[in-house]
Amino acid sequence: MGSHRQDNQDYHYQGICGIGTGQTDFRRRGNTITIPIIYVISDSLGETAEFVAKAAASQFNSGQVDIRRIPYVNDEEHIGQVLAEAAQFGAMVAYTLVVPKLRDCLTQKAKELNIVTVDVLGPMLNAIAMISNKAPRLEPGLLHKLDEEYFSKVEAIEFAVKYDDGKDPRGILFADVVLIGISRTSKTPLCMYLAHKRVKAANIPLVPEVAPPEELFQLPPRRIIGLTVKPEILNPIRQERLKSLGLTPNSDYASMERIYREIEYAEDIMRKLGCPVIDVSNKAVEETASKILHIYYRGEHSERK
Repeated sequence: MGSHRQDNQDYHYQGICGIGTGQTDFRRRGNTITIPIIYVISDSLGETAEFVAKAAASQFNSGQVDIRRIPYVNDEEHIGQVLAEAAQFGAMVAYTLVVPKLRDCLTQKAKELNIVTVDVLGPMLNAIAMISNKAPRLEPGLLHKLDEEYFSKVEAIEFAVKYDDGKDPRGILFADVVLIGISRTSKTPLCMYLAHKRVKAANIPLVPEVAPPEELFQLPPRRIIGLTVKPEILNPIRQERLKSLGLTPNSDYASMERIYREIEYAEDIMRKLGCPVIDVSNKAVEETASKILHIYYRGEHSERK
């Protein structure tokens, strides 16, 4: 690493470069000072090592260092090129490489070039492996993959809320799965469950007095799933729903005649659409969702063929 003399001179630095620019702008008084240069090498983004380098540098007075982040390093030739450049500047190297072959290559070549290196991730991997008695996966970028999964889940949840209960039929064209069925067939809880599996699900209630949206007939049948239920199971469910709303349980909504008519209407729509149908009678949300996911992933596989 470049020398940094510490004596009684009064030095003033200004305008340390941004990452990766390879330029350092500073002022001096009475002597020449070399700004420490740290190359950050990673097989992913390199943000972890960069953050650690900045945190460590902050412990040295102004904490001014020139950090040059080199992300997505995945072959030995690239490592050699970066180390050769680092050696020219007398820089040190901080790295997060999870592939053992690349780590070994870096440490060997750095030793040959007399470069100071810091393995940011390796000691933590070894320690966790020791206490857990498990081997690490050694796959680059897993942290960001987890982040992507999280945001994908949030996006699916927001989608389910926005297009719940047929609020905006235009949204069903962008759904991974569209659930259709009469009232109290678990459409909303199923959509939320699927959203936590990162599946964008919308639902459309089928009511005899209201024609289904035209967009429904624009979708391939494999993206639509009909939900049905046995009348004798649905009747007490609807009665309890009316009670919870402070209404009389013997209204038309919970009558067997109305339920039979709705089921007949819904099954007719499902036949026209040619979509798969699942009977949700006495089934937990998880059980029904499992069937939906099986149909969905089977359809995805067919599309890729």
